[in-house]
Amino acid sequence: MRAVWQLLRRFRNFRLMVAASLISLTGDWILQVGLVYEVYALTRSTLASALLMLAAILPQLLLGSLAGVLADRWDRRRTMMAANGLMALLLLPLIAIHSPQTIWIAYPVAFAESIIQQFFSPAEQALFPTLVDDAQLVSANAVNGQSQNAARLLGSALGGVAVAAGGIPLVTAADAVSFVVAAWLVARLAAPARERPRPATGVAARLAALRREWVEGLRLTRQSRVLAALAAFIVVTGVGEGDMGALFAPFVRHVLHGSGSAYGLILSAQAVGGIVGGLVAAAVAGRGAPLRLFGWGAVAFGAIDLAIFLYPLEYVAIWPAVVGMVIVGLPGALTMAAMMTLYQQQTPDAYRGRVWGAFSTLAGLGVGLGTVGAGLVAQQTGIIPVIAFQGVGYLGAGIAMVALLRPPVSAARSTPAPG
Repeated sequence: MRAVWQLLRRFRNFRLMVAASLISLTGDWILQVGLVYEVYALTRSTLASALLMLAAILPQLLLGSLAGVLADRWDRRRTMMAANGLMALLLLPLIAIHSPQTIWIAYPVAFAESIIQQFFSPAEQALFPTLVDDAQLVSANAVNGQSQNAARLLGSALGGVAVAAGGIPLVTAADAVSFVVAAWLVARLAAPARERPRPATGVAARLAALRREWVEGLRLTRQSRVLAALAAFIVVTGVGEGDMGALFAPFVRHVLHGSGSAYGLILSAQAVGGIVGGLVAAAVAGRGAPLRLFGWGAVAFGAIDLAIFLYPLEYVAIWPAVVGMVIVGLPGALTMAAMMTLYQQQTPDAYRGRVWGAFSTLAGLGVGLGTVGAGLVAQQTGIIPVIAFQGVGYLGAGIAMVALLRPPVSAARSTPAPG
């Protein structure tokens, strides 16, 4: 805990970023839990739930990589402020959803929100490593992961309660307010000055420059052994995340026979383990641990996930899922903190937005495949055989990362920038 408090006390910009992330993500989880469960409750269709996720994934596939290039050009702090404000406004049509006939409103809203998110995420991820010293990156990522898990803990629990108390209008209002508060906190950041490329003159020159910068980001990702391995990991595990996102509400409702409150409780339970995992990751910072944390953390995450999804074959109850989610949060937090540190260490500052944009597109590809596959295949085979792929994916990808990333990793400053 002392390492956490030292980071927060020492770096003001880091405090503001963590606070903004905590508040915004809490609102997102309130909305996600309430909206996904309500869509399924109104339609009783796994395909409807899958289509909602697909609407959010398509912009990630279409714009993620390009948005990362623009995030490297633009002022990152202002990009985040503007994105938060726009996302708050775009949520408002959800208030009109009240029956199966009005569910269609959720799809264009999810699509529009995701478009804005594609510009917010690379700006945030590129700005984050500049808020602390290099030696504190693992600890900073662990603390940031703790804030995300705390948001999941609060938002998942509140989302189940809020949707029961006020339906979609209440969860929508909560998320919109969280975006506004996050924008205000980001506005108070004293973002470090950095050199940005001069805009080319003329439409043809600007398009050529945009293409060149995009290719440079892809080349860096491909040429770096570590970044290429991370890209492969993101695709494989993204398929599992798509399965999980599309089928977890049906899994709780039909396999475990749980209510909306049980769904929120189970999601919140994973955050408890994630908070503990963040503390552990912060404690091991500076010991050369990111590679081990990444690979073995993914292996443990996959194995525990498999146990969570397969136990109902023999015993149907809510409490084992709650306990399993607490346990799986620990390796999940370790894996994410290590993965983010490796990305930051291996990517020069000028390229962080476009590399993250490439990662985002690959993640969208994996999640899209998993979401569509889950929505279609689960109707034929049942929920358990499909949702279990998340555990299989993390387990296999973790084993591959342990084998591929065994040698020491050089620092980002020794990685030549693409020409």
